[in-house]
Amino acid sequence: MLSAVVKAFLRRRYPQVQHALLHPRRCQEDVFAQLVLQGKSTRWGQTHGYAHIRSYADYARQVPVHTYEAFFPYVEQVLRGEADVLWPGRTRWFAKSSGTTNDVSKFIPIPPICLQTNHYAAGKDMLAIYFHNYPQSRLAGGKVLSIGGSSQVSRYNENARYGDLSAVLIENMPRLYERGRAPGRRVALMDEWEAKLEAMARETLRQPITGIAGVPTWTLVLIDKLFQLAGTRNLHDIWPGLEVFFHGAVSFTPYREQFRQLIPHPGMHYLETYNASEGFFALQTEPAEYDMALLPHRGIFYEFIPMSELGSESARALPLWEVETGVNYAMVISTMGGLWRYQIGDTVQFTTSKPYYKLVITGRTRHFINAFGEEVVVGNTDMAVARACHLTGAQVAEYTAAPIFQDNQGKGGHEWVIEFARVPDNLGAFVSALDAELQTLNSDYAAKRYKDIALQLPRLHVVPPGTFHAWMKQRGKLGGQHKVPRLSNSREYVEALLGFA
Repeated sequence: MLSAVVKAFLRRRYPQVQHALLHPRRCQEDVFAQLVLQGKSTRWGQTHGYAHIRSYADYARQVPVHTYEAFFPYVEQVLRGEADVLWPGRTRWFAKSSGTTNDVSKFIPIPPICLQTNHYAAGKDMLAIYFHNYPQSRLAGGKVLSIGGSSQVSRYNENARYGDLSAVLIENMPRLYERGRAPGRRVALMDEWEAKLEAMARETLRQPITGIAGVPTWTLVLIDKLFQLAGTRNLHDIWPGLEVFFHGAVSFTPYREQFRQLIPHPGMHYLETYNASEGFFALQTEPAEYDMALLPHRGIFYEFIPMSELGSESARALPLWEVETGVNYAMVISTMGGLWRYQIGDTVQFTTSKPYYKLVITGRTRHFINAFGEEVVVGNTDMAVARACHLTGAQVAEYTAAPIFQDNQGKGGHEWVIEFARVPDNLGAFVSALDAELQTLNSDYAAKRYKDIALQLPRLHVVPPGTFHAWMKQRGKLGGQHKVPRLSNSREYVEALLGFA
């Protein structure tokens, strides 16, 4: 009965979601007007003349684009409990992000309106789309396993708390929803990550899990623990009702085949989400397509700076209705958490603008390799790794890459550190396939590789299973919000990993 009620509610919601996706400019203009109206009474709004903003052009002229470092003095005031700084009122909860743009953690204010208007509402949109695509779904008849984080009292203010986004969502979730998720709060909010995964596996082993929500990398660690406990290598032996994996935070491309082998069931579905600490931005709407529809109606105003202009004096942020497909953009957001024209550090590329604005995540503004003009981004390497695995029968668990600035022959190149879940029979064939696919995907890389003039064949180091996990643990970076840095224009991560291994 409960399942039928949930599905009926979400079916009625789907037309509303579809209407918003089909009218993105109208939605974005409404969101913009609401944000500026609320921002007028804040310290930030008074400093930047929000009372005189009448149009998007006024906003773009009066409010500069900011990185987190520039924002932090204001965020620190919010952390100390001061009111009306970035958003009306006081903010008690903060999402602690891993700080992938630098080595310092970021604290993202999340007032209640952010949870209700964005994170929870977009989560319901996701389920409405899922049930529309799979009307015979029995998802609501079981529980969704979510790999949560942990939270703690802020050192700035005893009335404030911060934690992983997943912990903030669980801590503030209405108790009614608890019946549909697993594990219980005690286990979900445990501090020690490895002990948490062990406890999660034991608690959920016999529960009716119908869905999983999490990061692919850490979900694989949990699945391995479940297999050890149950003595099987098929997740459907443990949870026969499992039908969907809602995944995000890292590209699913390198992991897709691995999951298919661990869950070899034709009725298993996968749905990608773009749900960051700063907001729930986009989600996959079509089962057979891997791009995601931007959500224009969930309290976030979007702008995009072409990566070719980023950092230049002439760089101009574009509203959603001015973007073009096939261009790599740095994303800028304004939110109901008081992040105003905030450059989050992600790069995206739009695949289409009709009927919806759909995008793929291409990487980070600081996670790329461009030592020789090759402009290789994470989207290129994820796809190349996946194709090389397919061609050679390999499975990659983790990887990172960096430039070789000059070898003893005066040539540069790329150096890769890879941890395989299944080592290819011929490593040379894997490297050749990886190189060939990168040349197919990236014409700049292909030009530099032509006859080995500027770049030599990639150099590969294979590290033992568990190396990346142990390295992340040593750095204090275990947990769902922490991601292995895929690419770097410096050799920091590659040399640290090789030294550690």
